[in-house]
Amino acid sequence: MEAINTDCSDSSRSQQLKDEDRLSMLTDDILLSILGRVSSCMAARTSVLSTRWKHLPWLLPELSIDVKDFLSAPCADPIEENDMEQAMKSLTKATRSLLDKQQRESTISSLHLELYLFNAFLCEVGPLIGDAIDSGLLKDLDLTILDETEPLDHSEEEMQQRAQDIDAFFTAYPSVLHCLTKLSLKNVGFDKLDMHHVLFDCCKQLKHLTLHHCDTGSYSLFKIDAPHSKLCVLEIGKCRFLRIDLVCLPNLEKLVCDTWVSQCAPLTFGFVPSLGELELSCGSDCEQRGFKLSELLHGVTSIHSLTLDFQGETLWLHPEMEDLRTAFSKLRKLSVLGIFVEFDILWTTAFLVAAPSIEMLHIEVWEHTCDVGEARPASFHDRRSPQWEMHLDSSSENKLLKELEFAGFKSLEQQFTFIRSMLERSPNLQKMVLKDEVQCDDCDALEVPRPSRFPRKKDEQEVVVKRIIDGIFSPEIIFHE
Repeated sequence: MEAINTDCSDSSRSQQLKDEDRLSMLTDDILLSILGRVSSCMAARTSVLSTRWKHLPWLLPELSIDVKDFLSAPCADPIEENDMEQAMKSLTKATRSLLDKQQRESTISSLHLELYLFNAFLCEVGPLIGDAIDSGLLKDLDLTILDETEPLDHSEEEMQQRAQDIDAFFTAYPSVLHCLTKLSLKNVGFDKLDMHHVLFDCCKQLKHLTLHHCDTGSYSLFKIDAPHSKLCVLEIGKCRFLRIDLVCLPNLEKLVCDTWVSQCAPLTFGFVPSLGELELSCGSDCEQRGFKLSELLHGVTSIHSLTLDFQGETLWLHPEMEDLRTAFSKLRKLSVLGIFVEFDILWTTAFLVAAPSIEMLHIEVWEHTCDVGEARPASFHDRRSPQWEMHLDSSSENKLLKELEFAGFKSLEQQFTFIRSMLERSPNLQKMVLKDEVQCDDCDALEVPRPSRFPRKKDEQEVVVKRIIDGIFSPEIIFHE
């Protein structure tokens, strides 16, 4: 037995050496493609494994340096300040090494950098990045300034201090602003600074901007008038703006607006000729009044993809059909998400009347264990079932609709009614995907058994298919758990 085990061990080592030799025979471009799929921190660590790999991290055209990769494991939850400081210390060391001009054999097309806001370390990282930019070593910078705390845990003074620290960093190292193509900020209050000047006048190369719980003060108005801006993507989440006026953003292609505080429409549009994707997501409270989507989209005619997410709360839109035709003239994909399970969904057919060009429709019904019955937090408002009266023309058709995706399907009568209505109005509907609902972490934490109403067994699915097709229709029906 011992002899056999030795042979197996020798054979295993021999095979391992052969595999290593095969890797060593690969060209640099193939090995770089492999390293490009992992973090730069991990890529740097591989350089000590073999002399063949030693020089490769300094050949990578794209670098990703994430401070979270340097956190010790296991890490406290929430992450303690000392752990963040140690991680920033390691990140600074890694940045200095990877940006070393003596080791670099090629330019860096882009650097994705995620860090914590510690001035002591920013004073070291800043000059490294600035020097790399000024020397032509670094072309584009993607910067994320992280914050592990929740928005409600920050005072107004703390948010304003973060803004001042960030502004001081940009002022000290102006090259960073000139190279910045993507920026993500969280919990930053620009009450005492000119937010527009910092983000649009100074960041002339900025193409992607993400703001999470950032504003110029509670219930403030923010006007973006940047005719020379290159911004293509704007993501706004949980910001306390009363309204954002997009006066001029000529290159804006995608806008995401998540959870606003205004009682009515959170946006107005001016000159946004390139806007093609729009996502509006909010769980309304009792003070929010519904608004007309046609009024919000006034002057916008290029949207091809629209997502409306009600997060399981009261619907914040007024029903419309004809008034939306101009804004929906190029609409190809529509997602209507977070419709509370007890609400009617037949009203969504109004969108098909307003947008006969829709090719893909995604409907999601919301029923979370953590958010219904006794499990619903007392601080949440009661949902108000919409009382909408619509007169749909039964003869109207949507001849371009090819696919319907229904998430949260439960074999309820109102859902069958909705699906049949879709089939009757869409003669070219070819594919229908029925999905089970996805529970969140809060649902899983309750550890309460939840009986599923999604048809999982073959005989249950056959019954559903029969009810949908009814000997008349012939779409492909796919069940996806």
